[in-house]
Amino acid sequence: MQKYNRLLYFLAVIKFALPFFLQAAIYEPHRDELLYLAEGRHMAWGFMEVPPLLSVFAWLTNLFGDGMFWIKCWPSLFGAFTFIIVGKTILSLGGKSFALLLGFLPFIFGAYLRVHYLFQPNFLEIFFWAMIAFSLIRYIETKSNSWLYAFGVSAGLGMLSKYSVAFYITSILLSLLFTKNRKIFANKHFFYASFIAFVIFLPNLIWQWLWHFPIVYHMKKLQETQLQYVSPKGFLIDQVMMNLPCFFIWIAGLLFVGFSRHAKSFRFVGLAYVFVIALLLLGHGKNYYSLGVYPILFAFGAYQLERITEKRARSLRYIFIAVPLFFAYYSIPILLPIFKPAKLAKFYKDRHLEKTGALRWEDLKDHPLPQNFADMLSWKEMTKKAADAYHTLSNEEKKRTILFCDNYGQAGAVNYFGHQYNLPEAYSDNASFLYWIPDSLHFDNVVLLTDDREEMQHPFIKDFQSAILKDSVTNPYAREYGSLIIVLKGGNENFKKMFVEKIKKDQAKAKW
Repeated sequence: MQKYNRLLYFLAVIKFALPFFLQAAIYEPHRDELLYLAEGRHMAWGFMEVPPLLSVFAWLTNLFGDGMFWIKCWPSLFGAFTFIIVGKTILSLGGKSFALLLGFLPFIFGAYLRVHYLFQPNFLEIFFWAMIAFSLIRYIETKSNSWLYAFGVSAGLGMLSKYSVAFYITSILLSLLFTKNRKIFANKHFFYASFIAFVIFLPNLIWQWLWHFPIVYHMKKLQETQLQYVSPKGFLIDQVMMNLPCFFIWIAGLLFVGFSRHAKSFRFVGLAYVFVIALLLLGHGKNYYSLGVYPILFAFGAYQLERITEKRARSLRYIFIAVPLFFAYYSIPILLPIFKPAKLAKFYKDRHLEKTGALRWEDLKDHPLPQNFADMLSWKEMTKKAADAYHTLSNEEKKRTILFCDNYGQAGAVNYFGHQYNLPEAYSDNASFLYWIPDSLHFDNVVLLTDDREEMQHPFIKDFQSAILKDSVTNPYAREYGSLIIVLKGGNENFKKMFVEKIKKDQAKAKW
């Protein structure tokens, strides 16, 4: 057992470190990472988009200097922790070295390579989904009530990481009811543990109530702009595509817990998978919302594939390793931006990877780079150009000037890079930035960052004595390509009144 643990932790170290060597240095923080880092500077028990747990790690990142290593450290670290859960599950079942290796492959050749390198709530969500399942598996194996309390803590912290953890908690509880494990509901420690989960989550629930449940507004906007375009067929196809190099491992795990007499005690894991997929289909969830349900299936699949090839058909083991390695040539450049943008775009074009849907953005059009990679480009270029525009103002003009951005990526970037260029704090009415606008702003001038290329044609421009288009984002691979930097001077009272009313209206709409 000791040698298997050594292998497990060695692979976990590789899982942590490998992405740092793969991603090209030219890429900057992701659009969403900039938002979550900003939330670390405005600590609260909740935000419009997410519960508060991620902001704790954002606060630590900012404390440690907010460099790229610290931004990427936490998702990489929790990715390693998630693999350790998979490995520990394999070992608890009686798995050995080959099963550990199989359980490791999806973390390198599947969607987890990307998820565990982005500072987004998904890395926490996936960890807690895995921990919830692992806790119940260990309770069934050991009958130790301490694992029920581990379940409660994991469920509570999971709900503080992302609300979609509720899908898995619901699915797990339903699956327990439909199996012989329903007797867990007769254990008083299960209810004590559930109460602990509720207490952990309670501060965020109170915050939501005090702020009139902004999550409802956020989900409505998400439904209007993104979720309505998710088709059931596309969602199901993506369940295979996200883990294509290693799909046979989770399929083996699902069949094992679903039908094998050796896995009767773990039927609830297979049922939970079915319930999760059904709930996400009903709610038009995005494809990656289900990623948390797969790690534990990889554990069972790896164990089963090792078991059935231990005494016969051992040659299949070479195929089980060769298949992910074959797909790696195509999958890794899609999962992480390992080349500079031009070279990466050529790689995709030469191999016609647009046919896989990997280059399709939320606008349902194909682009040279995946949207996630385009969201990592030109933030510093944009901030520097905004600074150049801002510093054309006199010191007296600067005292009466605000920086305003159309979207949270722009505002997050200016506030992340802005200290290098002596910029004041940037504001936006987008996402949680809407909450951070001061109650009263006294200004005559605005340095505006906008993704609307027709901004200079809008009527409000005439409310300023002068409006000068200073610059724009020129990187054709960036999602912000074409965004404008405009200097507006001498705003009249009509504009100021309209601006204040718009902010109040937006803040009111964000309440339920």
